[in-house]
Amino acid sequence: MLLLAGDFLSSSVASAVFKGEQMIAALNAAGVDMATLGNHEFDFGVDHLIGRMAEAKFQWIVSNLIDTTTGLPIGGAAPRVVRTVGPLKVGFFGLSEASEVTARDGTRLRAIDFREAAATQLAALKSEGVDLIVALTHLSFAEDRELAERFPEIDVIVGGHEHFPIAAVEGRTLISKSGTEARFVARIDLARRAPGNVERFYELIPITDALADDPGTAAVVASYESKLGSELEVVVTRTGVPLDGEEVRLRASETNLGNLVADAIRAEAAAEIAIVNSGGIRGNRIHAAGPLTKRYLLELLPFINVVCKLAVPGRVVLDALNHGVSRLPAADGRFPQVSGMTLRVDGRAPPGSRVQEVRVNGEPLDLDRVYTIAIPDFMVTGGDGYGMFAGQRVLIEPDSGTLMVTALEKHISGREIAPAVDGRILMAK
Repeated sequence: MLLLAGDFLSSSVASAVFKGEQMIAALNAAGVDMATLGNHEFDFGVDHLIGRMAEAKFQWIVSNLIDTTTGLPIGGAAPRVVRTVGPLKVGFFGLSEASEVTARDGTRLRAIDFREAAATQLAALKSEGVDLIVALTHLSFAEDRELAERFPEIDVIVGGHEHFPIAAVEGRTLISKSGTEARFVARIDLARRAPGNVERFYELIPITDALADDPGTAAVVASYESKLGSELEVVVTRTGVPLDGEEVRLRASETNLGNLVADAIRAEAAAEIAIVNSGGIRGNRIHAAGPLTKRYLLELLPFINVVCKLAVPGRVVLDALNHGVSRLPAADGRFPQVSGMTLRVDGRAPPGSRVQEVRVNGEPLDLDRVYTIAIPDFMVTGGDGYGMFAGQRVLIEPDSGTLMVTALEKHISGREIAPAVDGRILMAK
């Protein structure tokens, strides 16, 4: 069986154009059996997702996200499924990351705590006399571990969310995450030798050119590539310097690409300062000096995020910056790329008090003064844990803001660029 653990409708260049249509078509052709929902399945809105789910020939499975208009799992997904695979009767249930998607639309979606949902589905599966239980999840690794600890009857957790491969055994449960961008696929073979004795054989297979394309799937991919057309190859501008978008630096330090994106959204909103969660900037590579096409801009900013403008006191700005650096030295998507301000970070200090010497346009940050700030709508709704913006005064709403990729294109069009690392974020030694 071929299982997918979410985050495949978005993000990519093609998804920014086709809004996930191309992924459903390709996965239908590839013969996917079952999928759960990741947080990025909701990037185009709940109604759009439901439409995409209806186009799928495979089974959606999710038990903890309820559509409040129907009282049922979103998009008609099954909370659990029982399949006979060879001699085994296998029970599956699905769990999705709920906090981000309900933060975006908490009126349309109701989240059930993943522990509560798991307990309900496990009881139902055991009553059906299954031989093995597989949880298909899009949770953090810590949540998957907790799931395994609390419910040792789960034989395998096939998970998503992290962007790198993970294989671990917690108690008697195998946890498998094969990473992002289809660089690897995990093969898990299961056999039941005696009651309570499950054999599991695991292999992480790299996806390379050495693997032959499936003709049907390749034809679907080729058709959508051709539809993208020549429009995406239009040159927007040229960069005189390489643009550093490698995640290991972008998510842990100031980079010239992070500065460029933050400057673009600050200019678009005419705000005093800007903060961008670095996880919203994709590509994970260094782009060589030379022409920048529309395709590249969509690769950088593939999410349908818009520029918002808020009026917030300086203490909220400081809270946001401290939150952004709280995971250091780990590279994390919450790390803030900034514009209009400078700061010093002491990574040895406790989280919450690491940011020092914040200056806005050269002046010390005033905790009581109200500043205008440009941020993505993802952060307005608490994405990446930026909950401090909840309840603040919004000057440009998500439904009226400019797409971030459009703001970037406007900012760089008609001139050669050469963004630099100019000391906005200094790390204390």
